[in-house]
Amino acid sequence: METERVTEFPFAYLDRRPRKRARLGWDVPQAPKAQVGMFCGQELGNVTSYASLMAPSETTTISLFDKEVTRNGSPPWREDDKDGHYMFLLGENLTTRYKIQSKMGEGTFGQVLECWDREKREMVAIKIVRGIKKYREAAMIEIEVLQQLGKHDKGGNRCVQLRNWFDYRNHICIVFEKLGPSLYDFLKKNNYRSFPIDLVREIGRQLLECVAFMHDLRLIHTDLKPENILLVSPDYIKVPDYNKSSSRSPKDSSYFKRVPKSSAIKVIDFGSTTYERQDQTYIVSTRHYRAPEVILGLGWTYPCDVWSIGCILVELCTGEALFQTHENLEHLAMMERVLGSLPQHMLKRADRHAEKYVRRGRLDWPEDAASRESIRAVQKLPRLQNLIMQHVDHSAGDLIHLLQGLLRYDPSDRLSAREALRHSFFTKDSLRR
Repeated sequence: METERVTEFPFAYLDRRPRKRARLGWDVPQAPKAQVGMFCGQELGNVTSYASLMAPSETTTISLFDKEVTRNGSPPWREDDKDGHYMFLLGENLTTRYKIQSKMGEGTFGQVLECWDREKREMVAIKIVRGIKKYREAAMIEIEVLQQLGKHDKGGNRCVQLRNWFDYRNHICIVFEKLGPSLYDFLKKNNYRSFPIDLVREIGRQLLECVAFMHDLRLIHTDLKPENILLVSPDYIKVPDYNKSSSRSPKDSSYFKRVPKSSAIKVIDFGSTTYERQDQTYIVSTRHYRAPEVILGLGWTYPCDVWSIGCILVELCTGEALFQTHENLEHLAMMERVLGSLPQHMLKRADRHAEKYVRRGRLDWPEDAASRESIRAVQKLPRLQNLIMQHVDHSAGDLIHLLQGLLRYDPSDRLSAREALRHSFFTKDSLRR
């Protein structure tokens, strides 16, 4: 039976160099057989013909992968795979309401399928959680958080809209609106070319508005990254890439780059969202977007989201993640290279797991570096100001000043999301209009 309720999104990353690293689960071929999928908010393909999707009253059958599937009947019962993932065939039903069209992705939580909603007559994305107790319990907690967000986000303009949830064959299934590709997926398909600065401004404004909204509700996302920010529309245009134009022919596809037609975004993946509590010390955030107080074990709260936003804005401007690393000491050394020395009062308070990175009141670098490659990876990073000026023609000064506020080491000094929205990087643009 189905009951009205809600959803979430993916988890995926690899802490590896090179800079244009692959990340888990973004380009997933569709297999013509019973399968488990891969997820992560990638660009969604169009269904060939909605007219071929028949109404619930029809009971004809079709031959699919040498199996007979009743159009609106339940598929045969199958055992889950060894990891608890639901096994399915493309074209069969997920309850009588939803028809499976394609596999969108997979994560540690389970998988996400693109489905046709016969009742609403629209495409939706359905997250099917692994049939294992801890994942089922986590999904129910997440549903509760997402219902709270949905109750206050009346227009559905900030967070992904949650449609419904139901329990099907021991799998929590969460239904949400279908959106476009993630910012990371768009960057990847665009050969990691940067976004225009005016688009970065609009995306940054919306992202800060969403996080301010969550913080007002005493909620901390804790896993903001380009993978978890989706463009509402998959549509884009191609424009000349002037950074390439001097050496490329207009007939060369690399002469052009993609630019989204719309800047509208929504934040997804609330599986790690938590309510505010004092001095939470467990590790949060995907590595490249993790704040220094988290690495040093100093406790974290709302400012950890703001640090992540700073890292995301840099990535949108340059096309590559700011801190490409897989190890804590190297990560902290990269921060110092880009932003200057870490405050001594933070280093002195490092917890027992992080105190090994500190010697005589300073970061133990490069003396304790893991390798020469690690030292070179740090040394080749420019200062923040130089990095931005390499990629931004106008508004560079305002953007640099904003980023310096978002990426302050001490979380008590870091800009809040609301304060950042009042920054001249955003307000000067609105005055021009």
